[in-house]
Amino acid sequence: MRAGRLAGAVLLALLVLGPFLPMGGMRQYVLHVLIQILVWSFIGGAWSLMGRFGLVSLGHGAFLGLGAYTVTLLWNAYGLTPWLGGVVAAALTIVVALVVAYPCSRFQVVGHYFALVTLAVGEVVRLLIIAERNWTGGSLGLSLRASPSDSLLAMQFADKRVFYYASLVLWLAGLWIWYRVDRSMAREAMEAIGEDETAAASVGIHVTRFKMGITMLSAGLTAIGGVAYAQYITYVNPDTLAGIGVSLRIVFAVVLGGMYSLLGPTVGTALTIALGEYLRVVFGLRLIGMAETIYGLLLIVFIIFLPAGIYGSLRDAVTRLARPARLAGGLS
Repeated sequence: MRAGRLAGAVLLALLVLGPFLPMGGMRQYVLHVLIQILVWSFIGGAWSLMGRFGLVSLGHGAFLGLGAYTVTLLWNAYGLTPWLGGVVAAALTIVVALVVAYPCSRFQVVGHYFALVTLAVGEVVRLLIIAERNWTGGSLGLSLRASPSDSLLAMQFADKRVFYYASLVLWLAGLWIWYRVDRSMAREAMEAIGEDETAAASVGIHVTRFKMGITMLSAGLTAIGGVAYAQYITYVNPDTLAGIGVSLRIVFAVVLGGMYSLLGPTVGTALTIALGEYLRVVFGLRLIGMAETIYGLLLIVFIIFLPAGIYGSLRDAVTRLARPARLAGGLS
């Protein structure tokens, strides 16, 4: 445990000092990649709040898109600061999640049926964004109206270091929320519900309340991640922020890293983004779609052989190796 905390402290120190470390002429590019890793790790952690309890959502692209488009439209059309627009986006997304979660919980829509419902919701949101092209720009997407200069009110800055530290704080906040849920009574209740809803209800667990609560929390956090990503990229597009494609990207990263561990989504996200950047640099436009093909093959392999993900499997292996040493130390 002490070694783990020490490693975590070292990692955090490196992240805090990251923008000031020597990177040659690649500082802006490295910061860009790190910002994406931190933001998408936050989004992956939000998804894992549901996925680890058996609520497999294939429609989180809907929540991500709602957050990104809502804050962008409010700023472009009405000049509403993203600080307030983000609150509105999260509230709207939570309402949509409530509309989806209540009937599913009430009528015990579980397993692959629940996944199909969320998949349909994600596609409906994507199609609505495309259909309302007068507002959203349709399939061409929409650019965020630029502020004349750096503005805290507009959340727009030319210096990437500002976005880096903001995304770092967002990531740490996501880890804290994940940890609090993991240490709360909600974890035991949701694990019981994931095993058998009828048995959980028979021992006094309010199944509908817990499932709705964890779904709304996950959706709201995902919307906040969408707001952060839209503010950084300054461009929203239905294919990259809504629908099945982005939903599967989130799921794959979390499964790759391990949805049952605190840093699993971060490890999986870092690996997928690093792989995508490497393939883009090496192959350019010659092998379009190669990253998605490799993602799919790796997903099959990891589901079969490493269901706990890379980080989760390594953590379990270290724990098993350390246990005999602790026992020997105690006996001596």
